[in-house]
Amino acid sequence: MSIEARRLKSIIGGSAGNLVEWYDWFAYASLAIYFAPAFFPKGNPTAQLLSTAAIFAVGFLMRPLGAWIMGIYGDRHGRKAGLALSVGLMFAGSLIIAIAPTYDQAGALSPLILLFARMLQGLSVGGEYGASATYLSEMATRDRRGFYSSFQYVTLIGGQLTALAVLLVMQAVLSEAAIEGWAWRIPFLIGALLALAVYLLRRNLAETAAFQAMDRTNLPTSSARHLVKAHLRPTILLVMMTAGSSSAFYAYTTYLQKFLVNTSDFDRETATQITALALVVFMLLQPLLGLLSDKIGRKPLLLWFGITGMIVTVPVFTMLSTTTDPVMAFVLSLIPLVAIAPYTAIGAVVKAEMFPAHIRTLGVALPYAIGNAAFGGTAETVALWLKNQGVEAAFYWYITALIGIATIAFLLVPDTKRTSMIVED
Repeated sequence: MSIEARRLKSIIGGSAGNLVEWYDWFAYASLAIYFAPAFFPKGNPTAQLLSTAAIFAVGFLMRPLGAWIMGIYGDRHGRKAGLALSVGLMFAGSLIIAIAPTYDQAGALSPLILLFARMLQGLSVGGEYGASATYLSEMATRDRRGFYSSFQYVTLIGGQLTALAVLLVMQAVLSEAAIEGWAWRIPFLIGALLALAVYLLRRNLAETAAFQAMDRTNLPTSSARHLVKAHLRPTILLVMMTAGSSSAFYAYTTYLQKFLVNTSDFDRETATQITALALVVFMLLQPLLGLLSDKIGRKPLLLWFGITGMIVTVPVFTMLSTTTDPVMAFVLSLIPLVAIAPYTAIGAVVKAEMFPAHIRTLGVALPYAIGNAAFGGTAETVALWLKNQGVEAAFYWYITALIGIATIAFLLVPDTKRTSMIVED
C-alpha cells in the first residue's frame, strides 16, 4: 500500500471512530425530550429538561479531566492509543444508559446511574477531541491540513445526524408512548455496539509520523504544569476561542431542537426534521471551508465567525421564537450555522498548529475542554434557566457576548497556516 493510501485509510479510520463517539454523545441531547420523564419525577416538562440538561452539563465538566488524563496519555503513548481508550469509555457509558433503570424502578438511584454514565462519556469525549484533532492534523499533508482536519467536524456533525436519523426512524414507526416508554434505549444500545466495533478498528490504525519522530528523551514530559508554564498564551487564547464557539455551536444545534419545541411550539417530529436538514447543509460546508483555509489562511475564516456570529444570533433567535412556518424556521436555523461553519471547519487544525508535537494532544484537548465545560456544556442549562425566569431573550445576548470574547482571541492569534508548529508531513 502506498504512503498516500495508508494516509487516507488512517484519516478515514480516525474519522469513523469520531463519528461513533459523537453519535453516542449527541444521542443523549437529541433524545432528552423523550427520556427525561423516565429518570426524574413527573412534573413541569421544562423542569425535567432542566434536570437532564444539568446532567448533560456534568458530562462537560468531566471533559477537562478526560482531556488532562488522555491528553497526557496520547502525548506519551501515541495518538492511536488515546483514540482507542476514548472510544472504549464511550462504549461503557452508552451501554449503561441503554440498560439503566427508570425512576419508577430505582427511585433516586436512577438519575445517579444516568449521571455516572454521562461522566464516563464526558471523560471519553474530553480525550477524543484532542486525540482526533491531533491525529487528523498530523496525518494530513502540509497543503491539505485544513481540508483533512475539517473531517473532524464532518464526522462530529455526522454523528449528530445519525442520532437524529435514528430518532426520525423511531418517530416514523413507533408511537410517542413507545419511544418514551422503552424505545429511547435503542439508540444507546446501537451506539455501544458501534463503539465496540470502532475500538477494535482504532487499535489497528497507523501511528502518526510526528509522534514517531519525537525524541522523547530530550523533550519535556507532557503535563498540565508544563503546558501552562511554557505555552500560557496559546492556552488562554484557546479557552477564549472555545468559550464563544462551543456555546454558539450548542445553541445553534442541540439546544435549537428543544427551542423549536419548547418556545416555537413545533411538534417534536417537525423540530427534529428542521434540525437534521440544517445540519446536513452545515456538514457539507466543512470540507469546502477547510480547503479554502488552505488557500487563503485560517484567520479570515475565524474572523468571519466572530463578526457574523455577533450580528445574527439575537435577531435569528428572536424571529425563531415567533415563527410558525417550518420552511422559515429552517432558513432561520441555517443562518447562524453558516456563520459558525468557517470556524468549525478549521478549529481542530488551528489548535493543533499552535503546539509542538510533545505536548500537542494535551495542548489541544485541555484548553478546549475547559472552555467547553464552562460555556458549551452549560449553554442549555443557562437557556432553560433563563426561560424559567421569564427572560429567555437574555440567552441570545449571552451567546453574543461570548462570541465577542472569542473574536478578541481571533484577533490576537496568528494565522497558524503560516506559523504552524506541525513541521512533519
